[in-house]
Amino acid sequence: MNIGEKIKRLRIKTNLTQEELANRCELSKGFISQLERDLTSPSIATLMDILECLGVSLKDFFGETESERVVFGKNDFFIQENEENGHSICWIIPNAQKNIMEPLLIRLVSGGRSDTYTPHEGEVFGYVTAGGVTLFLGEEQFKIKKGESFYYKANAPYHLVNNGKTPAAVLWVSTPPSF
Repeated sequence: MNIGEKIKRLRIKTNLTQEELANRCELSKGFISQLERDLTSPSIATLMDILECLGVSLKDFFGETESERVVFGKNDFFIQENEENGHSICWIIPNAQKNIMEPLLIRLVSGGRSDTYTPHEGEVFGYVTAGGVTLFLGEEQFKIKKGESFYYKANAPYHLVNNGKTPAAVLWVSTPPSF
């Protein structure tokens, strides 16, 4: 952690100049400048004074909160192939199992099928991005084409089958994560 860099961000956020912060803390502007450039380190007492002037507790200052990532690319994806059943599952959000929902991209070759999932508390959403699939939901079957979507409570066993001649792809979102 760069203490000086973090102090500088807090100072700017509170619209204070180095001189104003120095005056409030009874320090020199030169010390604040050196501190912000990590050329010097404050004592614990001095750091506490500076943080008090910035309106931040010691606990909050050192509490590292990692900013949540928003955008993910191909390098973040994890793909699991199942050649026997003719499908692949692509986790398009890393570590999505810790989230409320789990988005996946499921690809099915012609004649391919997904695993069969057991009933669970939650819901499932899917959007067919290529080809077509048949959704088996309990005793019912639903044919879904490219550009169509499905949504259901996961209170019956379910799986997908590609009975078409071309590969199929489905954007699949499950809550809670089940893959």
